[in-house]
Amino acid sequence: MNFDRKDLSNDQLVEFYRRILWPRMIEEKMLVLLRQGKISKWFSGVGQEAIAVGATLALQPDEWIMPLHRNLGVFTTRNMPLSKLFMQWQGSKEGYSKGRERSFHFGNRQHHICGMISHLGPQLSIADGVALAYKLRNEKKVSLAFTGEGGTSEGDFHEALNVAAVWDLPVIFIIENNGYGLSTPTSEQYRCISLVDKAKGYGMEGVQIDGNNLLTVYDTVKGVRDYCIEHQKPYLIECNTFRMRGHEEASGTKYVPQNLFEIWELKDPIRNYENYLKETGVLNEEAIQSIREEFKNKIEEELKMGFAGQVVVPDTEEELEDVFQSTDHSTRFIAKVIDNSKPTHYSSLITHDKRMIDAIKEGLHQSMQQHPNLVLMGQDIAEYGGAFKITEGFVDEFGKERVRNTPLCESAIVGSALGLSLEGFKSMVEMQFADFVTCGFNQIVNNLAKIHYRWGQNADVVVRMPTGAGVGAGPFHSQSNEAWFVHTPGLKVLYPATPMDAKGLLIAAINDPNPVMYFEHKALYRSVTGPVPEEYYEIEIGKARHAREGKDISIITYGAGVHWAEDYAAKHPEISMDILDLRTLLPLDYFSIREAVERTGRVLVLHEDTLTGGIGGEIAAWIAENCFHLLDAPVIRCASLDTPVPFSIELEKNFLARSRLNDAIEKLMSY
Repeated sequence: MNFDRKDLSNDQLVEFYRRILWPRMIEEKMLVLLRQGKISKWFSGVGQEAIAVGATLALQPDEWIMPLHRNLGVFTTRNMPLSKLFMQWQGSKEGYSKGRERSFHFGNRQHHICGMISHLGPQLSIADGVALAYKLRNEKKVSLAFTGEGGTSEGDFHEALNVAAVWDLPVIFIIENNGYGLSTPTSEQYRCISLVDKAKGYGMEGVQIDGNNLLTVYDTVKGVRDYCIEHQKPYLIECNTFRMRGHEEASGTKYVPQNLFEIWELKDPIRNYENYLKETGVLNEEAIQSIREEFKNKIEEELKMGFAGQVVVPDTEEELEDVFQSTDHSTRFIAKVIDNSKPTHYSSLITHDKRMIDAIKEGLHQSMQQHPNLVLMGQDIAEYGGAFKITEGFVDEFGKERVRNTPLCESAIVGSALGLSLEGFKSMVEMQFADFVTCGFNQIVNNLAKIHYRWGQNADVVVRMPTGAGVGAGPFHSQSNEAWFVHTPGLKVLYPATPMDAKGLLIAAINDPNPVMYFEHKALYRSVTGPVPEEYYEIEIGKARHAREGKDISIITYGAGVHWAEDYAAKHPEISMDILDLRTLLPLDYFSIREAVERTGRVLVLHEDTLTGGIGGEIAAWIAENCFHLLDAPVIRCASLDTPVPFSIELEKNFLARSRLNDAIEKLMSY
């Protein structure tokens, strides 16, 4: 192994040695503790330390790194104390995630490290978002993301590299090619000769290097960093290496031919670098043993503190509170909050009639004016104005940097939105149709939703979801999929039914520092008109609207269901119908739901979503558990058929809950 020190001083070479030796000695101790049963699991990076350490040394301390579970060297090189790391690995209250995460599945803003999730690939597009933030602020910085050779088979790899290339982002992507994805060899993972060959397909530069040579890794990443900053381009680095332990210790290494261990043992990154320092007179054996003894003692001292970490004592209130970042108004821009939760409350406001689509556009436009750090992203949203023309004209006023057309890669764009949030930006991602969110589902439910609970980092992201049937758009442009997200702690789910609520809830969603799924019904865009204040205002998230007062039955609904109920009530004056518009589906306004039950004692839960697994089941169950004594009849659900949404208008009408509303009401009234 040839080492080229270039202009590095002896002191720097020694410091590099200390940096690469430290994680190795920690690992050796962890493996002893694992055999003693004092830790439960370990993902080893033995044999791969040069990549994590060299890359981290080449970056500035305030540049974000997206590591994986074999990158202990990133955490130690960023000077995270071993005692606190050990508390993290032990699930201690004093760890970086308060005992909520495992091993290296955590991040820390102070050290500019973004915690991974088990799905691996999503890390890459978060680096895109961070690099976009640097680019928007004209900062001379890069972000860096790690992946393994197995991760390059994931769609997230393609999407992240494609977005970085198309948007000219200063991102460094590092592939740690250690030959195996758990037990699957590279021969069963890809057919290209080298993974770096993939760079050309994205219009970016790439290089393959010896990942076991610390100085090569450092010098390469340092040079690539300069290139990315100067040219504002991404870069792909493939580091050839080998892991000397199993994927994790329990999996073993029986699937690896023994001769490979013998070959790679000769390429050990620490032993070879150590020999180089001795051969060049930078260090002698006595100095090396002194460093090792120092580290050995330090490890014991740090572990003593680590073992003294607090045992987790569950606090249910704290657990629930930490799902979301606080929305303390002192920390964010304050808009006027309008309370229109009661009928006719807003009659004194100065309003103008607007269609729902125009109200949404106005709310988004005013938010762009109020928040210079708000970035809009979506397919065709710039010059074209989006599929529904909501952002038409925005690019002329706010520019293409803030109103960004995206490639067709929902996962990477949601991941980029999270990356922007790491750097203090707000973002709105428009799904062209709510149906297409499936392509970004992983990022939403596993990254956006969980990140604050896991390590205290918020995701300041709004995902706009044009949803619903009634326009003859068929199975893939008409689904009501809000229930998928209502089931996911960490998300807020909004679903307005009126123009006033559409504007106020969108502004509230953008002001909220947490991830919000904002559903807007396509069939209501141009068919519903109502009073909308011209000023910049919020409708409170989590508060339902009492849409109509009645005494015979209560209809609890949202979205198009509100208008179905209103139309039915207008045609049947003989029934005094009380209508509650939920507006927010997560968190639900249980207080208002209880009030609706109290008012009539008969409840119909109406929604456009299919019956099985719909939110109506959750509401009915809650009422049965908490309001049973107030009921004069069973809670009735009225929902759409448990089929995909059909294309034919006649079939679609039969599919929708509206076609069964009369029967449901008659059934309820008959008790």
